[in-house]
Amino acid sequence: MKRKQVMVVTGGSSGIGLATVKKLHEQGHQVISLDLPGKCDLPLFITLGIQSLPIDVNDEVSVRAAHAAIIKEHGAVDGLVNSAGVIQKRESPDILAMKDWDFVVDTNMRGTYLCCAVFGTHMVEKKSGAIVNIASVTSTSGVPLHAYAPAKAGVLSITQCLAGEWGHAGVRVNAVAPGYTETPALQAAIDRGDRDRTQLVKQAALGRMVQTDEVACGIAFLLSDQATAITGISLPIDCGWLASVGWETYSGLPHTKQGAVPC
Repeated sequence: MKRKQVMVVTGGSSGIGLATVKKLHEQGHQVISLDLPGKCDLPLFITLGIQSLPIDVNDEVSVRAAHAAIIKEHGAVDGLVNSAGVIQKRESPDILAMKDWDFVVDTNMRGTYLCCAVFGTHMVEKKSGAIVNIASVTSTSGVPLHAYAPAKAGVLSITQCLAGEWGHAGVRVNAVAPGYTETPALQAAIDRGDRDRTQLVKQAALGRMVQTDEVACGIAFLLSDQATAITGISLPIDCGWLASVGWETYSGLPHTKQGAVPC
């Protein structure tokens, strides 16, 4: 009997991470969700029989301990999704405290690299595996998020660097670049007035925000045998946000015209 592939998802208790855990579980994989202590044991995981372990992606000891526990129990990791991350309040550089900048960059960029290095090194040793990192449409765009956007640009660079480093061993490293996605974290930012839902919807070609399961589908594809020749890319899943940003110069997208109704 063919063994189930072992898929590890950081930040697996909410948002894109949770949607990815569900999607990979539906596909029949052995899924392990990693998240901060206190966020691990969702009732849903217990119901579905999904393993959950504590991790702090900012702590090398924590990451190595989680990896060691997984290898001891399962023998190998076939796929890694680095979904642990935080968003940032919009603040100008004179207001943005360096401790807050450090936290955003450490979690989103350093944490991604650390998990790649620890889990990916083992994949190289067994000469197979796939990694998907969570970049962002802001990876290549100028936005007033002076910690988040540079960190996500770093995630894109890490993805490309490691794809070249590990390709010889059959280890693929890709990223997805979500647009504005309906996660609890983004909803909290909308609720506190730090994001404007109307503007987020207005600037997407499809006239809506991305759903977490749509991102999960892209991640599952990049992990799958359907993507065996794909490495080093960043797949936009953004409802056409990147394709549309220039339209504001020309009075906006068609669905923003008076009387037009987005799909």
